[in-house]
Amino acid sequence: MDKRLLQLVNRIKDRKLRKKVYELLDNPSTRIGGKTFSGLPVEESPASIRHHHNYPGGFIEHTLALSELCLSLTRIVQKIYKCHVDADLVTCGVLLHDIFKPATYAVKDGGSYGRSSLAERVDHLTLATAELIRRGFPLDAVHVVCASHGQQFGPIGPMTIEALICHIGDYAEAKLNGDILSAARFMIREVTGGQEPAALSGRDAFGIVRAKTDKGWNGVKEFLEKAGIER
Repeated sequence: MDKRLLQLVNRIKDRKLRKKVYELLDNPSTRIGGKTFSGLPVEESPASIRHHHNYPGGFIEHTLALSELCLSLTRIVQKIYKCHVDADLVTCGVLLHDIFKPATYAVKDGGSYGRSSLAERVDHLTLATAELIRRGFPLDAVHVVCASHGQQFGPIGPMTIEALICHIGDYAEAKLNGDILSAARFMIREVTGGQEPAALSGRDAFGIVRAKTDKGWNGVKEFLEKAGIER
């Protein structure tokens, strides 16, 4: 398991919950109809095919950023609103809400991502919800994962404070990354006459937008040359 994910797992104080989260993260697979599905390695998987973190390592990057955001929201709710939040459930939701996305992705010819055969039959939230229930996770932990996409894009909306924190955090962090990728790609097209890189990481996207803010269009050109971003 990636050491950074393991550090997050170890934040969970409840030993039984921590053990269940560790075991699923260590082997994020599910068995359906006598066949085991696991998909892309977590360390190499994107967090989305098109919209956000759509590059190798995006899954872990999204998880780490989301952890920071959700724990900040947890502290705000506890400090400002004087309301108890179960931080174990929040961390569990952060780590597992997208755990079956890698199983729904496949690498296509040319290195781009597409949907796996499993994704043609069932979505990642249904997979995660079913697997958490099968593995005996607490109901409130199952709910945080099940409600992570909200009522509009998921099977149910958040009904607990922990689920609301994870849902809002997930939406905000995904939008932050998705918007910065879109902005950076636009800037690249502007300075290259319409060309675009085949792949662009979140770090490079933020670097490009920062360069444009600080040095204008010449800053974008300088960043692309220094970073060696191929178009």
